[in-house]
Amino acid sequence: MLSHTTHPGNIGAAARAMKTMGLRHLYLINPRHFPDPQADAMAAGADDVLRDAVVCGSIDEALYGVVFTVAMTARLRDISLEVKTPRDAMPTLLQQAAAQPVALLFGTEMSGLTNEEMGKAQLLAHIPANPDFSSLNLAAAVQVMAYELSVAAQNFTPSAQAFIPASHEQLEGFYAHLEKTLHEIGFFTTQNPARMMQRLRRLYARARLEQEEINILRGILSVTTEYNARLKSRYQEEHRNVSEH
Repeated sequence: MLSHTTHPGNIGAAARAMKTMGLRHLYLINPRHFPDPQADAMAAGADDVLRDAVVCGSIDEALYGVVFTVAMTARLRDISLEVKTPRDAMPTLLQQAAAQPVALLFGTEMSGLTNEEMGKAQLLAHIPANPDFSSLNLAAAVQVMAYELSVAAQNFTPSAQAFIPASHEQLEGFYAHLEKTLHEIGFFTTQNPARMMQRLRRLYARARLEQEEINILRGILSVTTEYNARLKSRYQEEHRNVSEH
């Protein structure tokens, strides 16, 4: 998945990189120019990958149904999400891909992925490079990751999974429910909501939540909301009785 790609030539070159390693499912999130003759030219024979590319209006649309996302980062920021090299990350991605859709997420050429976009992932991958000149061209990064995925696939044996991982939309539904509940119970009174939700996303990303666990957590949130509403109602009733006397 390529997010907000600005140069159409990079889309074509990424499609070529994918096809050389046997990959074909390309998703584009709000590309600046696509379709475009420059993309066709740089694809150099990977026209079928470009032709079948899915253009999405948002990252949530692109990740619909995906259970595991590896997001690329060129710099190690103030993050608590797990970061691995491509060599270490690809077996994990393959294991998840054995049963459910997965994704590799790349950001825009100039600034990479935003913190919000990285918050949609369960794992970050960082390509080790010259610290004095570490920024790879987008298509080159796609080529590296596609190659590492191909290498990992050659010796990969899937192990049986005893659980069903939660999909992207199930996780997003939980995060929305969690944020709403925390607002209702006054948790954010002394907290920065955006910053706190970012940290909570990373916490749950490390947990690799299952579908059943999502149901349990949302059940807890629902009970919390109901209990908080009863407490508020009781307080208002007692306050009204005191005022009347």
